[in-house]
Amino acid sequence: MPPSRRATARAAAGVGVVAAGALWRRRRAARPGATAGGPSPIAATSRGQRNRVLATAATRAGTGWAADRAKRVFADAERREELDAASQLRTAEQVAETLGNLKGAMMKLGQMASYLDQGLPEPVRDALAQLQQDAPPMAPELAAGVVLAELGQRPEVLFAEWDEVPIAAASIGQVHRALTHDGRAVAVKVQYPGVDVAITGDLDNAGMIFNAMKLLFPGLDPKPLVAELRDRIVEELDYELEAANQQLFADYYEGHPFIHVPSVLPELSARRVLTTELATGSRFHEVTSWPAAQRDLAGESIYRFVFGSLYRLGAFNGDPHPGNYLFGPDGRVTFLDYGLVKRFTPAELRPFQDMITAMVIDRDVAAFRRIVESVGLLKADNDFTDEQIGDYFGHFYEFVLESAPLTMTQEYASETVSRFFDTSGEHGEIMKAANVPPSMVIIQRINLGLYAVLGELGATADWRRIADELWPWVGGPPTTELGRQEAAWRAATGRGAVAPGFEGA
Repeated sequence: MPPSRRATARAAAGVGVVAAGALWRRRRAARPGATAGGPSPIAATSRGQRNRVLATAATRAGTGWAADRAKRVFADAERREELDAASQLRTAEQVAETLGNLKGAMMKLGQMASYLDQGLPEPVRDALAQLQQDAPPMAPELAAGVVLAELGQRPEVLFAEWDEVPIAAASIGQVHRALTHDGRAVAVKVQYPGVDVAITGDLDNAGMIFNAMKLLFPGLDPKPLVAELRDRIVEELDYELEAANQQLFADYYEGHPFIHVPSVLPELSARRVLTTELATGSRFHEVTSWPAAQRDLAGESIYRFVFGSLYRLGAFNGDPHPGNYLFGPDGRVTFLDYGLVKRFTPAELRPFQDMITAMVIDRDVAAFRRIVESVGLLKADNDFTDEQIGDYFGHFYEFVLESAPLTMTQEYASETVSRFFDTSGEHGEIMKAANVPPSMVIIQRINLGLYAVLGELGATADWRRIADELWPWVGGPPTTELGRQEAAWRAATGRGAVAPGFEGA
């Protein structure tokens, strides 16, 4: 395994050990009669033995669910119902008995790890990929109980039709199809009961995790980093806030030719229930086998959504992973899940423009160095040469340095991840000295997630010319068919304004 991939595998393994320990503590605290110093069969074993027990149970639960999914392919309708009921009961028993609540912050880390690096062992990637959109669901009565508690009526009363079998299940909630009494097809996201407690427990360990990381990365200041992550993750538990964020994007992209954001139904939403219009499209795993031209369109749409939203709307949807996209063959993409949204102030946005101008447009590494030191990405009292700094940070701008068709690859995504985690390589000393200011924490999901998605698509484009078009301080003309469609939409709707903090063309 190449060094970059070993680094990501080590990072994923480290997360797994911490997660196992946190889950064991949660499980032990939940045991009837358990006390801080009381006897426990698990407590009597070594830490390594506990981790092996937990890992075995997690593998068993995931394997059982995957096996049931495979069996359903060859089963008739009656048999499928039996398999579904059995898997729900069995999964619930295994998780409750051995792991407590597997859903939550640690599951979100699993989602990220499942698509970060193609270098992870294939069985691990396959198991983790189940967390992207096919996590084991909660029983129908649990979901109905949440709807009743939040909206005052059971779902079969609130809706003309309610499908108790979820169409998606992930880290914080699961999604059901429904039909409103006025005939609108909707998706209803229902939060897992108790997930707020689970996530709070996970976050209580976040400080310990990042304090441990400081041993590897002495330049890292964990306190503001932990505070920012805590704020953003806790926000994900508030579906009313998510509804406001999603509607912000839906209003902005209304009528867009290839970017679609489902609208929110506020009258059928609450803190733990979110109802939006139902969207359809192909899933990511299907798109990866499409012809190259269609994959290129999909990649360009995602790229335009991420950076167009940042530079024009001043907001970033910080959860770019394959389970949050639905695709059409003509480049149309529906973007789902707005629980992790960061809205930027003008002061927070300006450094992005300054860094791009210095590194990409002016090719002035000395100026770039002054910027990253001023914003806290790198301490000013370092001994690195401009060449070392340009070599390290230049990688993140590599695909927009020149105007030419370039294919996003899995190797580029893996190398991007390694620049954050692998302290043993040639860039190790800079990585140890680097820091992540709070305003830039969530934006790193571009480096850790977006490029992995584009790499798996193998998307090809002249990313520099598209970037010139999206960068408001450059304001280049459209050079692709999607670009021309978007330019016409902006002209017709007046959406040519730029986010506060960026200089217009």
